[in-house]
Amino acid sequence: MKTTKVLIVDDEPNMRFLLSEALSSQGYECCEAGDGQMALERLGEDRPDIVILDLKMPRMGGMEALKKIRVLDPDAAIIIVTAFGTRELAYEALREGAYDYFTKPVDIHEVRTVVGRAAERVRLLRAVRHFQKGSEEAFSPESILGDSKAVRGLREILAKLAPTDSTVLITGESGTGKELAARVVHHRSGRRAGPFVAVNCAAITETLLEAELFGHEKGAFTGAYQRRIGKFESAEGGTVFLDEIGDMPMAMQVKILRVLQERSFSRVGGVEPVNVDIRLIAATNNDLSEAVRRGRFREDLYYRLNVVPVHIPPLRERREDVPVLADFFLRKCHDAQGLAQKRLSPAAVRALSQYDWPGNVRELDNIIQRAVILSSGEEIGGEELSRVIGPCAAGEAEGIIAPDPFADPEKLREFSLQDTIEELAGQVEKKLIEKALEAQGEKRQETADLLKISRKSLHNKMKKYGIE
Repeated sequence: MKTTKVLIVDDEPNMRFLLSEALSSQGYECCEAGDGQMALERLGEDRPDIVILDLKMPRMGGMEALKKIRVLDPDAAIIIVTAFGTRELAYEALREGAYDYFTKPVDIHEVRTVVGRAAERVRLLRAVRHFQKGSEEAFSPESILGDSKAVRGLREILAKLAPTDSTVLITGESGTGKELAARVVHHRSGRRAGPFVAVNCAAITETLLEAELFGHEKGAFTGAYQRRIGKFESAEGGTVFLDEIGDMPMAMQVKILRVLQERSFSRVGGVEPVNVDIRLIAATNNDLSEAVRRGRFREDLYYRLNVVPVHIPPLRERREDVPVLADFFLRKCHDAQGLAQKRLSPAAVRALSQYDWPGNVRELDNIIQRAVILSSGEEIGGEELSRVIGPCAAGEAEGIIAPDPFADPEKLREFSLQDTIEELAGQVEKKLIEKALEAQGEKRQETADLLKISRKSLHNKMKKYGIE
């Protein structure tokens, strides 16, 4: 854990020594300056978290130094030291942004208490700044990787519509990155300080979707023991992302339309309207215009949502982006999962570029992870990658064939969907364990670490599948 740095600024050496000794014994890292000018120099060198600043000093006094420190490092906590009887100056310093103050002669216990509170405040502030900076970098238009004409156009339109408050409809196949595009819009908008609340409309049953979105009052239905706030209300001041809105029931479409028109709704079991200030971004992999034509989606809601349409093309239509994305996922395996850094051979890159990617970017991510786990050397070759892509493309792994319940009509009754899935999953699991053992030289602990399971779990699975 990072040590908290304290800069003690006082023209009295004895005072600097007293405070330094008192705080160093508590684990703080202390540095000193004899006046305000020296404090500014130390600020650039040492980047202190806390500055204890005397008000009365030669060359540059504490009040002038306070104002300059606030400009140079707004997150640093500045604690003022003032003589007894000059509290008016301390109050003025507080108005200028000082965190707290104490008077001379100092009480060491009070100093430690105030510095402790200041240290926690600075830690939280710096953590928030780091998170905000990371969010801005993670969800900038440039986070949508690729150099194809389609991706360049996508980044351009997202950058233009993000600062507005318009409703957005994002279309594209599953796995293309619709939620990432929605987060880019949110984090580059004026609502970025507010929450981003994502809801998958296809994953929630029709009976629960209304309560999930709008909340419910106590006693609204069986099991509603207390009031619950819904997704829309919890997103106040931010963005609601409705994924797979094309699967939303017609009855709920009417309620969503009302929210867009009136910016209010009622909780389930409630009568009072709840006003909300949110931006709505919707996404779908369906053709909503066709759904409107077939009577499966409300025309008025479609036009309300389709204010700014954004389409994300499938990966097969921008194959030139595949090498860039593959390299990114390789680095992600290395950085996030602690796996060995590997590279793709030219033959492997060709194999990736020739594949049609029915699962789009999400499938590419999964295949790169699988290739990294199963390959034994530092380079992933074309043959190795073909073995990994093959199972994904054909629906079966090398040497693994799913049981066919229709092969023998007499045995049709013996099979079920669950049986078929379990049988295939078991065969794939066995193959993966064998490959991982081979890659790790039959070392069980290393194999368990690679597969991210316990050694005992690996032992049990080897016994189950008869792996020697």
